[in-house]
Amino acid sequence: MQIIDLRSDTVTLPTEEMRQAMCSAEVGDDVYQEDPTVNALEEMAARLLQKEAALFTVSGTMSNLAAVLAQTRRGDEIVLGDQAHIFWNEVGGCAALGGVVTHTLPNLPNAQIDLDLLEKSIRSGANIHYPPTTLLCIENTHNRCGGKVLSEQYTEDACSVAHRHGLKVHLDGARIFNAAVALHQPAACLAKEVDSVSFCLSKGLSAPVGSLLCGRRDFVEAARKYRKMLGGGMRQAGVLAAAGIVALKTMIDRLEEDHRNAGALARGLAAIPGIHLPDPGIQTNIVIFKVGPAISGVDFKKKADAAGVLFSHMGGQQFRAVTHRGIEAADIAEALGRTAQVAGK
Repeated sequence: MQIIDLRSDTVTLPTEEMRQAMCSAEVGDDVYQEDPTVNALEEMAARLLQKEAALFTVSGTMSNLAAVLAQTRRGDEIVLGDQAHIFWNEVGGCAALGGVVTHTLPNLPNAQIDLDLLEKSIRSGANIHYPPTTLLCIENTHNRCGGKVLSEQYTEDACSVAHRHGLKVHLDGARIFNAAVALHQPAACLAKEVDSVSFCLSKGLSAPVGSLLCGRRDFVEAARKYRKMLGGGMRQAGVLAAAGIVALKTMIDRLEEDHRNAGALARGLAAIPGIHLPDPGIQTNIVIFKVGPAISGVDFKKKADAAGVLFSHMGGQQFRAVTHRGIEAADIAEALGRTAQVAGK
């Protein structure tokens, strides 16, 4: 039985062109900044996001943590959405390793944070009772909000509020190219006003490993030192960077196919009795849905796994499905048929 893996776009495999590039990559010691392929990837990323410099890291989690460490001090407060990946899925690194306080504000269904509430939440270090708020973190596309996209205008408005109060802004742009494709805009437009932005190569872009962290040159150099502290000095990392270069050259435009497949998946799931989509307005490649009450989330997961359709269980009755390279329209149709059988049992 064919397994249809919709758990995440991180399960993508490198293309043959990526594998060939990895085999022939020119390499050097990246800790000394002497790996020519890593240097080329970083320069390409900086150009794409129109930032001064970029840093190749192991993962989006490392990029986000390095961004926080480089823009805060111990005892500072960062503000982020209560559904943010940094808050939910990065092991509390900002608090454990950075010593910063995380102040969460509600994410609206469209992934935004209310900017009036943001402004009211910012605390000044002038008051001896409060940690100073120094960093705002936003996310585009937003994972736990169903792949929702933040517009260029919203991001600029959020940055305006933050900068007016002396905060820096970090954009967790793990899937920023999905947002760019959905909005028919260059990714740089969606990161124009932020102080730092990260994006992943290993999700929809299909590279095997890696993330890029972009920003001002002095910020990137500070983040480079934190990358070393976090164990991210990978030495001859050009074998990985080579796949990233191919990803940025060849894989961005095809994300539109994933979005089409996600839309078809959402429509099909909504038509299955016992499955509910809290928000059927699919913008990119993530579909959030709920099951029940006739079947528990745990039982649905077991039965779907046994039927060869893998979803990510978000807890309770809620699930996530993510389309990606390797999932075709025919796979969506097959997954829907099997899921209907599971939900009907």
